[in-house]
Parts: sequence; C-alpha cells; structure tokens
Amino acid sequence: MKPKLTLGPIAYHWSAHKNRDFYARIADEAPLDEVYLGEVICSKRAPFHEADLPATIERLERAGKTVVLSTLAEVMLKRERKATDDIAGLDAPEIEVNNAAGLYARGMRPHRVGPFMNAYNEATIDWMARQGATHVCLPTELPAEAIAIAARSARNLGLGVEVQVFGRASLAVSARCYHARAHGRTKDNCLFVCEDDPDGMPLKTRDDSPILRVNGIQTLSESYIDLLPELGRLAADGITHLRLMPQDVDMVGVTTVFRSVLDGKVATTEADMRLRDLCDGTTFSNGFYHGIAGYRRIAAAAST
Repeated sequence: MKPKLTLGPIAYHWSAHKNRDFYARIADEAPLDEVYLGEVICSKRAPFHEADLPATIERLERAGKTVVLSTLAEVMLKRERKATDDIAGLDAPEIEVNNAAGLYARGMRPHRVGPFMNAYNEATIDWMARQGATHVCLPTELPAEAIAIAARSARNLGLGVEVQVFGRASLAVSARCYHARAHGRTKDNCLFVCEDDPDGMPLKTRDDSPILRVNGIQTLSESYIDLLPELGRLAADGITHLRLMPQDVDMVGVTTVFRSVLDGKVATTEADMRLRDLCDGTTFSNGFYHGIAGYRRIAAAAST
C-alpha cells in the first residue's frame, strides 16, 4: 500500500497572518493526506494562533485532509499542563502526544505518538501500543535498519508508523530558551524574538561555518532532511506515513514534488533537482538514515 503524505506541525513562531495564509494554501493546493496542527515548541506562542484553529481545521477537512492535533514537546508550567490536558481530552480530531504529561492526560484512550517520545525499539513501541497508541512517528536519527525493524513491530501490533522525510531534524529541546538568551533576554521576557527567524536562527562554528539552527527552546539541524531518493525503500519496509516538516520555503511545491514521486509520475533524480530549486541555498542531508553523521549526504545509488 502506498504511504500517506503528511505535514507536521509548524515548529517556528510565524505571525498569525503568515499562519493563516500558509494553511489556506495547504488546504487548497497541497496534495497531502494529513495535516498536524498545534504548538509543539513554546506555549507562549499558542495564543497567537488559537483563535484561528477552528477555521483552519474546518478548511483543511473540507479540502479532504485528515487533521491531527499535536501537544507540546515539553511541559513544565501549570498553563502547559492545562493546555495539554485540554487537547488530550478531545474526542476529535485525532491527538498526537509528544510528552509523557500528554500520555498521562490521555488515559489509555487512542492517540498517536509524536517524534519527541523517542520510540527507538520494538519494546518501546509495544509498550506504547498497550497505552493506547494507534500510530508512532519515529525519531529522525534512526538508521534504515532500525526503521525497518520498528515498522515491522508496529505493523504486527496494528499501528501506523511515520518517518520524517523532509525538513530540519529536531535534535533537542531545552528548559531554557537560547533564542532569547542570544539576544540578551530571559525566557519570560523574550519579546518573541524568535519571530525574526522564520526558518530558525543560524548558528556557526568559530571558523564561520553553519552548523545548527535554534528555534526558541529547540535545537535543529542546519540542513534539511531529504529522503526523497529513499521513498521506495521506506514504502517496501512498511512505513505507512511520510512526514514533511514545514519550512520557510514553498511547501506546496515541496509536497507536489514528493507526491509526484509517490505516484510514479516523476523520476527520483528529476524530482530531487526540483526540490533543490525550491530550497535554494539550503543543504540536504540523509546521514542518519544511512547510519552515519546526520548532516552528511549520501548519493542514492538506485535513483530512477
């Protein structure tokens, strides 16, 4: 069965206007099966978008897309527990849990497990299934062999299994906000400086080479994961969902490229060239998938 194409939740602090326009285009133009919504990084950002959420859900569903609400990756404050409890208590749409607090609040009811929950092996996936999980998004740093084993385990348990195939890799989340600190501010008095970096704040080495991106409390890869050449193997290994993470590029164009390969309409080599044009200036990587340093890029030997 052909994997479904999904769009992960926006990780960055985009303005309310930019968010509305983004999801309007996604609803009307992007060839996606499912869209994840919700603030996963910083609870302070959520009020900027909460009022638009019902209309966004309605528009996406009217366009034939399944909507899933994602919870915060880090829960530390009373308001964050309350926000997580509120989402976890919903009957619809589906819920993606990204933190143990959300797992507790869901109380064994059906849910998806997000990439921040670290489903690294079969034993963990089995335990998650017994807590009510119906679907697992695997961590980005798993190599191909581990993905295949996890997919087989999930399939035997009747779970969907998802892999990120495009976008910056989330490497860590912290209790502190480096984005604010880099501008001489505290987390509580950040003045939402992260909005100035819609694709993350670049970090460079001492010799001025790009190395990472910072997004509030989150550390991301500098490169975009690109598993376009690996889609065939992922499908053969039983991956049911392929996740694209929103970046500050033409995401309708990106989704169209991935869809064209899944549908067999465009050769992988040509599609990868189109993807590079859409993401001009950003390096691609697939090192984690091939079991080496994540930032590295291995050329596909079996591209068609």
